[in-house]
Amino acid sequence: MGGALALDALWFFAVFLMLMVLAATALAVRRYLLERGGGTVECGLRHPAGRGAWRLGVASYQGDELAWYGALGVLLRPERVFPRRQLTVLSRRPLLPSEATALGSEHVVVELCTRPQGTRRTETAGDHVELAMTEQAMTGFLAWLEASPPGSHLQDIA
Repeated sequence: MGGALALDALWFFAVFLMLMVLAATALAVRRYLLERGGGTVECGLRHPAGRGAWRLGVASYQGDELAWYGALGVLLRPERVFPRRQLTVLSRRPLLPSEATALGSEHVVVELCTRPQGTRRTETAGDHVELAMTEQAMTGFLAWLEASPPGSHLQDIA
């Protein structure tokens, strides 16, 4: 009886181990598929800004949108999409010591306001989120944010 119980425990452990390996493989394949198109950076997201919990993930530049994918998600669809023309930078700051343990000490934080469609760029009414990324990634993000194609601002005038 004891030998059968040990054999059952061994099979249970083997199945559990196989499921863990499959899950890790699925996450690695998903990350590879997200990064193969280029323009991706590791990026933490906190929503609402200042109050929510930090979530680790990957941000991908897709034309005029910044798509954010959670690190432990299984879908290839982004969890959040930020249109470039609706983003306004509110502030930029270094990480707090309590945040550095979760995100890594080399990250900086930028607070953004996402304007609803139809509001003017000078208005700050909207959803506030924070993104945490490395200094190099932040420089690229700010350059991408300012480099909108010519004529893309014309819908704000109308």
